[in-house]
Amino acid sequence: MSTLFLRTLREDPADAEVPSHKLMVRGGYVRRAAPGVYSWMPLGKMVLDNVAAVIREEMDRIGGQEVLLPALLPREYYDASGRWTEYGDSIFRLKDRKGADYLLGPTHEELFTLLVKGEYSSYKDFPVILYQIQEKFRDEARPRAGVLRGREFHMKDSYSFDLDDEGLERSYELHRQAYIRAFDRLGLRYVIVSAMSGAMGGSASEEFLAETPTGEDTFVRSTESDYAANVEAVRTPAPPALPIEGQPEAQVHHTPNTPTIETLVDFFNAAGLGRTFTAADTLKNVLVKTRAPGAADWEVMGIGVPGDREVDMKRLEAVLHPAEVALLDEADFAANPFLVKGYVGPNALLHNKLRYLVDPRVVEGSAWITGADKADHHVMNLVCGRDFVPDGTIEAAEVREGDPSPDGKGTLYTARGIEIGHIFQLGRKFANAFELDALGPDGKPRRVTMGSYGIGVSRVVAAIVEQSHDDKGIIWPREVAPADVHVVGTGKGEQIEVALRIAGELEERGVRVLVDDRKGVSPGVKFTDAELLGVPTALIVGKGLDQGVVELRDRATGERAEIPLETAVERVAAVVDGG
Repeated sequence: MSTLFLRTLREDPADAEVPSHKLMVRGGYVRRAAPGVYSWMPLGKMVLDNVAAVIREEMDRIGGQEVLLPALLPREYYDASGRWTEYGDSIFRLKDRKGADYLLGPTHEELFTLLVKGEYSSYKDFPVILYQIQEKFRDEARPRAGVLRGREFHMKDSYSFDLDDEGLERSYELHRQAYIRAFDRLGLRYVIVSAMSGAMGGSASEEFLAETPTGEDTFVRSTESDYAANVEAVRTPAPPALPIEGQPEAQVHHTPNTPTIETLVDFFNAAGLGRTFTAADTLKNVLVKTRAPGAADWEVMGIGVPGDREVDMKRLEAVLHPAEVALLDEADFAANPFLVKGYVGPNALLHNKLRYLVDPRVVEGSAWITGADKADHHVMNLVCGRDFVPDGTIEAAEVREGDPSPDGKGTLYTARGIEIGHIFQLGRKFANAFELDALGPDGKPRRVTMGSYGIGVSRVVAAIVEQSHDDKGIIWPREVAPADVHVVGTGKGEQIEVALRIAGELEERGVRVLVDDRKGVSPGVKFTDAELLGVPTALIVGKGLDQGVVELRDRATGERAEIPLETAVERVAAVVDGG
């Protein structure tokens, strides 16, 4: 360590919010270069490479072949797929000196498709799996949490190419199992959840989430089954339809001073109508506007949800992707005077040919209290299917703990996680865009079907720290640690000489060693640095040397044991080998 390019810090960085950000900066693993952009220091690069090595091994195991594609990409490929506009502001765009448009690659479906199209043309060439580990770029609006949410990040992306859907399913399962093996080897606690495909398109989609309370992604699990899903992917079980015949007629009521659902419910409960009302009996109509990528004009639409629920904008945006979504502002209401703010009902939207979608719980025959499209008025007993017919359903309402599980088993509870991997069955979206065909055995062209599979390599490093640390520092799993053993010489002379000798003998046995041979540094600082850096095993060559003993420490458990100096190398080597 006397020559290692390393500076540890005693204080947390001012902008750090989560443990991985704090500890990776304090431990000298990364340094901030710009918002969402980090330099990887020598120890950090070792950890990053170790994580990448595990992923490479598992990708090679399923027949993946590694390539390296450019990060600087011409616009024309993304125009062909439609993603130049679909990505909106989330990509970095630039022009060369001749005025041609380029982008910094966020993902590489387009280029991989063209690569295969240029090389393969027969059914004999397929299936094939190609992958790369490369820097990616996304113009995050709010980069935060160190390398967890960055603008430049390291990612493994792989792509499968098959001649039929059955082949795609096999390639998808190969990747799924490869990810399971890789994340198990990396010591991560994770859950596999159903997910949305987003900008990728395609059908089947699953996320691998590292469980941690600091995670940005909320997911749900069932209390009585293995069901798990990203909140955006939850499908609401719809109750059965109700008979319309015999339902009382809709009645409009003057409802002054009812600006909230709570005051509206109180009004009707005080009206002596012979029943008790709750927020779930009201229909809340949330007005939004959407705009397709590249379009100039916004379209107004209404979202109807039970009044005891809020619209989850993240879920709504996921469903309507790639369209932009925003709430209506005062100018929008002024331009549409038939929309009476605070009192909008379904029919103001439907009669004016605006799209109106409802939560799946709003079934035919259900009766609601909702806006009467007139200031200070609400309508009671407005029946779906009789008094209004929505244009369809939409998954936009918040998902809450205690909701029924979509698989019919138990109820949902929420947890948080960090997305570390995502796998998609893309299908033929990109093959269609670039006419990727192969001649079949019958001599007729077949459209190739694709899968896309990503692992956030730099995110995995941070996720490991989030799950594996204490108040003293990082606790690396041995597979990814920058060294197997941290040998610490605490004195100025003999202790450091012995530490260097032990380190050399361990290295001859293939053990990766970090040796603290710094002179003029107090033992307390050296111990603090060893705990902060988080190497799995530490060997302390200190005062016990006079009695012929050294101290063996386990970073994860905190266990300490004095061992004879003469057997130290054998003992440490056995620990590293798992003995």
